[in-house]
Amino acid sequence: MRDSRPQSLEFLFDSASLSGKGPLRDVQQRAIALLKLNRAVRGLLPAPLHPWCRVANYRQGLLILETANASWLMRLRYEQPALLSALRAQILPSLASIDIRINPTLAAKGHEIVKTHDRLQEENSNDNPVRQLSEQSAKTLRILAGNSPEKLGKILERLASLAGESTSKTSRNKK
Repeated sequence: MRDSRPQSLEFLFDSASLSGKGPLRDVQQRAIALLKLNRAVRGLLPAPLHPWCRVANYRQGLLILETANASWLMRLRYEQPALLSALRAQILPSLASIDIRINPTLAAKGHEIVKTHDRLQEENSNDNPVRQLSEQSAKTLRILAGNSPEKLGKILERLASLAGESTSKTSRNKK
């Protein structure tokens, strides 16, 4: 049975600093191992699941995953057999099963991660070069418009008139 008596922090820090061993060192090593396992699991899961899933614990051949809500739980259950076999083959040969539990606090963290990701994508999309219609393409469109039915010809003429303008400035309401 574990020693579950309360211990002073001074004792914990002193024993850890003197011997390089002790309860704090064990906790630190366990946390590092779980972080590495979490990275490995995220590498095996599809990208949409990353913000909504994490490794909670691993003990006695049982990997415990946490997810934000029931819908992500169902999605993880679809991935469970492939994840189990991949983890057995690559990292944890002693893995017997995976237990998935709902942790609602992950929902808030997942929303923050998704917002940050969306904001970064939006910033990166502003760096994309602006597309333009060349004068040569406009000339070809005008020739094509002359040989097309009236309705299509008007559309092609309107498109040709955009030569030299960026496509982000176009308006669909233009007549």
